[in-house]
Amino acid sequence: MEIHHDSQSLFLNGTAGRLEAILWTPTRHEVTPLAAVVCHPHPLFGGTMHNKVVYNAAKTLDALGIPVLRFNFRGTGLSAGEHDKGRGEQDDARVALDFLASQFPGVPLLMAGFSFGSVVGLRVGCRDARVTELIGFGLPVNSTDVSFLQECRKPKLFVHGGEDQFGKRQKLEEIVAALPGENRLVVVEHADHFFVGRLDEFNAAISDWLKKRHPALHTL
Repeated sequence: MEIHHDSQSLFLNGTAGRLEAILWTPTRHEVTPLAAVVCHPHPLFGGTMHNKVVYNAAKTLDALGIPVLRFNFRGTGLSAGEHDKGRGEQDDARVALDFLASQFPGVPLLMAGFSFGSVVGLRVGCRDARVTELIGFGLPVNSTDVSFLQECRKPKLFVHGGEDQFGKRQKLEEIVAALPGENRLVVVEHADHFFVGRLDEFNAAISDWLKKRHPALHTL
């Protein structure tokens, strides 16, 4: 997978202090149809913006010519503050969207996230009018209430391991089937929560969905 971007390490002005972030901006000059934020998994279990799943998602978006912002939630890495059980982290995600919108005015935003980050990202993205599409990886439906999705009609992609230990496949299938709007669930067979050994299929699921939604991405 080729990567063509300028990489900028920076700090965002979060409500609990600075947030460590990395912005990848395509070096190609075509107008992009989207700009993306990717949220990382649970920081109390080692999750950061450098997580392998988050990094692969960013690489896939970058290869399509989409600007990508990753950031560390409060209390993670060099980010200030303390973990707030998903509450303050929603403010962090909004700050990330605000920054991305300021860098790419008028460009529709894509909100994506992995595990804990998928819950935070989907919650925030469903409510933010600037976000037009959503992607959740490894949504931990075994232990998390995701009923808020029932009010969200925005197009959504869910990528899930067939043997995800934190999200029972059947439960997620039932949830997605009952959601309003356009929703797609891609189950990567024989994959666990972290898509170990199956990241190529994970990446392909994201790329295929976006190319179908945005045919111009084929020419970038």
